[in-house]
Amino acid sequence: MKLELHKVKVRDVQWGDSTCVKDGVLYVNKAEAIDCVKEEKRFAKVDLELARPGESVRIIPVKDVVEPRVKMDKKGYYPGFSAPMGRCGEGRTFVLDGAAVVTCGPIVAFQEGFIDMEGPGAVYTPFSATQNVVLVVEPIKDLEQHQYEQILREAGLKLAVYLAEKCKDAKADCVEVFEKGTVPEENAKHPSLPKVIYVCMNITQGLLHDTYVYGADIRPSLPTLLHPNEVLDGAMVSGNCVSACDKNTTWHHVHNPIVAALYARHGKELNFLGVIPTQESTVLAGKLRASQMNLSIALELGADGVIVSEEGYGNPDTDLCLNAKNFELAGIKSVVVSDEAAGTDGASQSLADATPEMTGFVSTGNVNEMLEVPAMKKVIGWPESIAHLSGGAAESLRKDGSMFVEMQAIIASTAEIGFNRVGCEWI
Repeated sequence: MKLELHKVKVRDVQWGDSTCVKDGVLYVNKAEAIDCVKEEKRFAKVDLELARPGESVRIIPVKDVVEPRVKMDKKGYYPGFSAPMGRCGEGRTFVLDGAAVVTCGPIVAFQEGFIDMEGPGAVYTPFSATQNVVLVVEPIKDLEQHQYEQILREAGLKLAVYLAEKCKDAKADCVEVFEKGTVPEENAKHPSLPKVIYVCMNITQGLLHDTYVYGADIRPSLPTLLHPNEVLDGAMVSGNCVSACDKNTTWHHVHNPIVAALYARHGKELNFLGVIPTQESTVLAGKLRASQMNLSIALELGADGVIVSEEGYGNPDTDLCLNAKNFELAGIKSVVVSDEAAGTDGASQSLADATPEMTGFVSTGNVNEMLEVPAMKKVIGWPESIAHLSGGAAESLRKDGSMFVEMQAIIASTAEIGFNRVGCEWI
């Protein structure tokens, strides 16, 4: 399977008479872009804002972040949502690299977050470095929360595809190629290399804690195997409201650094078997079922090692421990990637569960670490929502606009796929 990412580097975003990209600038026709999502009648208001790196801007509350992409040989992107159903991961994909669609609206659930474009809070989120087109919406009165989450999620995907579609005739600044055969083909090519599989744990707990693969909520299904190219090409979409610090946005899935790192070592140091998107159930039976299925797939493929990344913390810590335990007892070496909830002083037990078989642990930081962020000159959204966000409190927002919050209120500050700038050392 061969995937080509045709990337145009976006260094600025501005309003324009037409939506296009020229000399590194993404121009957006505001009225036309709004019209592409305004047809959803369950939105009472729809607006767009721009937020650029280094500007004194805060976006709150943020639901999702989506990279503008579109297939060059087929229609749309994100199959099951903004594209017809079909396998992704091959062919040519156009990417507005450095641009992002950020969805923002009155709080859907308490586990959302904020993005600062400058200051100390900006250090901890990758989206302070992207050229952001912010979709700001308000739902009609009394709209049920699940419907609100759905239409906001789908509007973000639709807007991202619209931007890429309008620009896809632009000449790419670079083309990244990802090519890997089937598991039997790669085993034949690299018989002596250790076989490694990646288990990507996803929030699948219902109640606005959902993840989608090919347009389907994976909560009621079983773990499956994806070619790495499918993950890098829009097979997975975020629909969750997990704590902001460690939610995998839709942008994160197509930029998963664990997938990229394993791909870079494939055929040299290891044989990358593929990706298992797996569930994090709320009940023990579901946790046991998913972890056992992950092991079954790994054994069937002859895996020698596995990397497991968590999403969220607390309840999913048991899923993490079960995965590590099962793999190690079966003779498959495991390394887990997770953040820690160690209290504001860092002295508390980091995970809500533990197992002696978990011997390889990569930390992406302490979600409870406190941070003071100054007031911004401009706030996009609803700053008072910090009182209801994980990591925030009623007293977090001060009269001057500054905030005192936990790290977990910042989007992707402790992302457990490793796309962040925070870690911890054992002492």
